[in-house]
Amino acid sequence: MDYRDEVYFTSAVDPEPAFPPAEYATRLQRIRERLARDKIDCLFLTSPEAMNWVSGYQCEWYQAQSPRQWPAASGIAVHVDHDRYILFDTEREAALGRIFTTSTDTRYFPRTSLRGGAEFVVDELAALGWLDGTLGLELWSYRPNGPLSARFQALAADKGAKIVDGTDVVRELRWVKSPLERAVLREAAQIADIGMQAARDALAPGVTELEVYGEMVAALAKAGGENTAITQPVLFGTKTNAAHALSTRRVLRSGEPVMIDLSGVRHRYHVNLARMFHCGEPEADVADVAARAAASIDVVKGLLRPGLPVRELNEALVAYYQSEGLWESRGWIGGYEMGIAFYGDWVGNVVWDPLSELHADKVFEPGTAVNCETQIFLPRHVGQFFSIDTLLFDDDEAWIASELPATLTVV
Repeated sequence: MDYRDEVYFTSAVDPEPAFPPAEYATRLQRIRERLARDKIDCLFLTSPEAMNWVSGYQCEWYQAQSPRQWPAASGIAVHVDHDRYILFDTEREAALGRIFTTSTDTRYFPRTSLRGGAEFVVDELAALGWLDGTLGLELWSYRPNGPLSARFQALAADKGAKIVDGTDVVRELRWVKSPLERAVLREAAQIADIGMQAARDALAPGVTELEVYGEMVAALAKAGGENTAITQPVLFGTKTNAAHALSTRRVLRSGEPVMIDLSGVRHRYHVNLARMFHCGEPEADVADVAARAAASIDVVKGLLRPGLPVRELNEALVAYYQSEGLWESRGWIGGYEMGIAFYGDWVGNVVWDPLSELHADKVFEPGTAVNCETQIFLPRHVGQFFSIDTLLFDDDEAWIASELPATLTVV
């Protein structure tokens, strides 16, 4: 064993598991039960969120836009008949795996393939007999890319596997959070409030969006918040009409609205929070629309409970916005699942939207977490009122995660 191998495989590490082994064992059992129900024999997981949920695996780089010689081929295999998973990874991440994962069977790509190869994964699974049946793949994941996915599917099919879409197996299991996950979400909520307070305190005429962003991120990190899966926008003035814009050197001027959209993150679990501020007193019509838009959260509070039907919340919010004359000036009203997220997106699998029937018949079960977005364009095109809260549903109660008021705050 050379010195590099000693570092990768035997050097001392301080493990940083997000949860105890029993939590991951329960998750693996739930996956196997779902595989049996769906008649999937083997599931190969490649999305960062699924790999993390199964094992605790997390890293900074997933080869999303890498050169062809560094393919995104790492992943986790789960078989319906086996009580262990197999982690496939490059030896360069061996120390990382020992820090974060519960893996007892990690198989490393040959050094000649650097960061992986579909051939190695398929040959290993075939030798175990794990491809003698149906193979589920996360076909809706960006990882691996199209050509690599096609090669993997062709190789597995040549070994006798029948390829099916297994994207929804872990996505749907993640919808209902365990008690330990719910506790982490509560921690993330506290972190989010700290970040928002720091951003508010940094607002003053003459500061740039990036300066406020820097103060916010520093406060989040100091509170224990991890990197967020989406860049967190701090937007000034009419730029708030473009809610997904990036923060720049734009300077805050007196009389402008401010929109800040962030997430508190703990063990990769996100709690989303957005608030509106105004540099100096707003015009009367702006203040009026903002106040009525913000009051929509009172409608949510009046309905909030475990088991709340999505359709009931949708219909109540539409009725409120219509009664206030705000429906026609809306941006987007609705929300989506919050939880584990990695770079690129913190939007979860379930979306609730008054204009969509896709998830309208679901209920917010105990253990679910979703955000709730209010987007209303302000008069005279001066900006957009943009407020987001995260709703947490437990066994006996449900509540709004943030303790900060949803109203427009004058700074």
